[in-house]
Amino acid sequence: MIGPYVNGAAVLAGSVAGALIGPRINANIRTNMPLVFGCAAMGLGVAMVVKVKLLAPVMLALVVGSLLGELIHLETLIQKTAAKSRIVIEKLTKPAVGISQEEYLDKFVALMVLFCMSGTGIYGSMTEGMTGDPTLLIVKAILDLFTAPIFASTMGLSVAMLVIPQFMIQAMLFLGASLIMPLMTPDMLADFSSCGGLIMLATGLRICGIKQFPVANMIPALVLVMPFSALWAMYWG
Repeated sequence: MIGPYVNGAAVLAGSVAGALIGPRINANIRTNMPLVFGCAAMGLGVAMVVKVKLLAPVMLALVVGSLLGELIHLETLIQKTAAKSRIVIEKLTKPAVGISQEEYLDKFVALMVLFCMSGTGIYGSMTEGMTGDPTLLIVKAILDLFTAPIFASTMGLSVAMLVIPQFMIQAMLFLGASLIMPLMTPDMLADFSSCGGLIMLATGLRICGIKQFPVANMIPALVLVMPFSALWAMYWG
C-alpha cells in the first residue's frame, strides 16, 4: 500500500507549509488560487460525469443519497467536528488568518469532499488494491500538495486534520478492493464515476462561491449508486 501514504503525506506537508508561511503568501494568491482549484474540481467533475452508462440509477442515487444526508444532518455533523477541531488547534497554534467561522466551515466541508471523497481518490485506492499500481493516487497527491497550502494559509493547521479521514477511506478501499472489484461491472464503475463527478462539480461551485451546495449531504449517493446501477441493469437494462 503506497498511494494512501503518499497522498496523506502530501496533504500533511502542504497543510503544515501553508499554515507556517500563510501570512507571507500574497493576498491575491490566497484569494484567487482557490478559484482555480474550484475550476479544476468542476472540470474533473464534468470529465467524470460524461462516463455515465445508466443515467436513471445515477440520478436516483443522487436524490435518495442526498435525502438521507439531509435526514441525518451529515453536513451539520461534519461542521460541528470542524468547529471543534479549529478551537483545539488554534489554542496550540496561531489562529486562522482573516476568515470567519461561517466561511471556515464552508471551506472545510468542501475540502473534505475534495480530499477524501473524490472519484480519483476512491477509484485510485481500489485500483491499487487490485493491481498494485498507485499511479492515480500519486497524481492526486501532486494536486493535493498544491491545494492544501493555499487553503491552510487562511484556515491554519486544521486542514491537516483531513489526513485522518482521507487515509482511513483510502486504506479501507485498498484493503477491500479484492472483495469489491470482482462484483463490479464496467457499467457500475462508469456510473459510480459519474455520480462522483456530479458531487465534484457541486464541490467546485461551492469552492468558487457560486452556489453553496450541501456537498457533504450528497456523499451517501456514492454508497447507493453501484447497487442501484446493478439492479437497474438487471431488471430494466
